[in-house]
Amino acid sequence: MTNRMCGGMGETMDSDEEIQHICDLVKPQVEKETGHKYVIYTALKYRSQVVNGFNYVIKVLVGEEECLHLRVYQRPWYNYDVQDPPPELKGVDQHKTRDDPLVPF
Repeated sequence: MTNRMCGGMGETMDSDEEIQHICDLVKPQVEKETGHKYVIYTALKYRSQVVNGFNYVIKVLVGEEECLHLRVYQRPWYNYDVQDPPPELKGVDQHKTRDDPLVPF
C-alpha cells in the first residue's frame, strides 16, 4: 500500500483486498452503529494516515447508490508472526453517495 503518509492524510486511492478485509472486520460494528444489516458492503475508495498505527477513511457502497464513510483505526503490528489486532471503528458518516469526497471526520 503506497498511500501511507506519516502525519497527514494521504490521497484518495482505489480500495484493494486489504481495505476490503478491514471493512469486513468492522462490519458488525458498523451494523450496530447504524442499526442496519448490509447485504451490499463493498469498499470503493480510501485514504490513510500513519500515526501510532493507521487511520483510514473508507468509502463503502451499501446500496445501489448509497455509501457510508467509515473512520477506522488499525493498531500497529507488534509481531509479524501473529494475526494483526482487529481494527476499531471510530465513526460512521451515513447517507453519502459515490461522488461525495472522502474527507477526515
